[in-house]
Amino acid sequence: MSENRVVDVARKSVLVVGLGKSGVASAIFLKSRGARVTVTDIKSEDQLRKEIPTLLDHGIDVETGGHGDRSFHDQDLIVVSPGVPVDSPPLIQARSRGEKIIGEIELASWFLPAQIVAITGSNGKTTTTSLTGEVLAAAGRKVLVGGNIGTPAISLVEKTTPETIVVLEVSSFQLETIDIFRPKIAAVLNISPDHLDRHGSMDAYVNAKARIFENQGAEDFAVLNHDDQACVEMARKTKSQLYWFSRNGEVIRGAFLRQGRIYFRDANADEREIMPAADIPLKGAHNVENVLAVVCLSSLLDCEPESIRAGVRNFKAVEHRLEYVATIKGVEYYNDSKATNVDAAIKAIESFRSNVHLILGGKDKDSDYTALNELLRARVKRVYLIGAAAGKIESHIKDAVEIIHAGTLENAVRQAGASAHPGDVVLLAPGCASFDQFEDYTHRGRIFKEAVRSLARSNQV
Repeated sequence: MSENRVVDVARKSVLVVGLGKSGVASAIFLKSRGARVTVTDIKSEDQLRKEIPTLLDHGIDVETGGHGDRSFHDQDLIVVSPGVPVDSPPLIQARSRGEKIIGEIELASWFLPAQIVAITGSNGKTTTTSLTGEVLAAAGRKVLVGGNIGTPAISLVEKTTPETIVVLEVSSFQLETIDIFRPKIAAVLNISPDHLDRHGSMDAYVNAKARIFENQGAEDFAVLNHDDQACVEMARKTKSQLYWFSRNGEVIRGAFLRQGRIYFRDANADEREIMPAADIPLKGAHNVENVLAVVCLSSLLDCEPESIRAGVRNFKAVEHRLEYVATIKGVEYYNDSKATNVDAAIKAIESFRSNVHLILGGKDKDSDYTALNELLRARVKRVYLIGAAAGKIESHIKDAVEIIHAGTLENAVRQAGASAHPGDVVLLAPGCASFDQFEDYTHRGRIFKEAVRSLARSNQV
């Protein structure tokens, strides 16, 4: 336990920076525990009109339209939302004064009485986190799922008991602001370039991800992808018990494939067969990796093979994650709005053998789109570009595939629908953040599905 740990927040002055979901939830939780809470956000009062009434009703002071320097002075604790860069000037100055700065995941960990399973990685976090929750529920365990997946971890505190297992999706932004956060089981699924516009370098991004293991000890567990070189490097710095998962070969301990079947090997080298890989209901080789990770996590939590099989077989694809939307005149439409980086877009395209009409673009993250070119040549008929990064993407892929400048998502769906033939696939896998045209990736995914449904109605003759 850190000597700086602040569990009793009653009568403490706390500043919450950023009014996203986790910021609002943190402010309300802290107020309920007797803290004197102020919130601050650079957004205008009009932009925050949904959040402000709730905060005022709880007696929380609200500052909008920028961060006043005085707000950051004399605070016992500052809780920063993941969307706020940790190197912003007010936070640098507060840190220099010795003020304690943490994130919402760290705050929640101070109060959660349950054992925590934390899952991070560049791709697959949401599916793996959701599926782990489903498997634990199938095994009859008390489980709550939250974190970066959509439900702030702090919102789970009042619902937990000592028997509850809390499964958290954790982002690199959240891991930047931990202090003593210590999951019983921590997993890194994979590492590929992402958020380089925020982290500044690949090394900084990898180091942020690796912090998930930072406070673990010999009685804790680390789960890593044996097929990912960055994960292999990361393992050398962990102090916890290492378990691996692999699609490409058997591992000393962990989950692996052998002749099309999934096995788990424990610390005593005892093996047990879990299920045929063919029974996984999700498209794509990357989802085999996600299931292998879940097998590892749930086996470490003493789930029996039959419970794991039941949880996996009954699992439906996460919304906005390679989500089947409709078939219109023989053309299938898939929503992978959650593919917010190039590697995720690659995995989405790899899920289809050919005849893909790909909708690509959004807000750039300092990404290299040339990594798409080989797949574009082999499997994609046309790319429909949308959003602010369209020009950069075109310069990277112009020699690989036919390009249509659609501008907006709705136009892209209409143009792809007009060009596609029976047996083709229209795939939204943007490879970019969504914040140039949308509130977030879920908003982008909803707009895509609405556009597809509109196209379906117009084709009902």
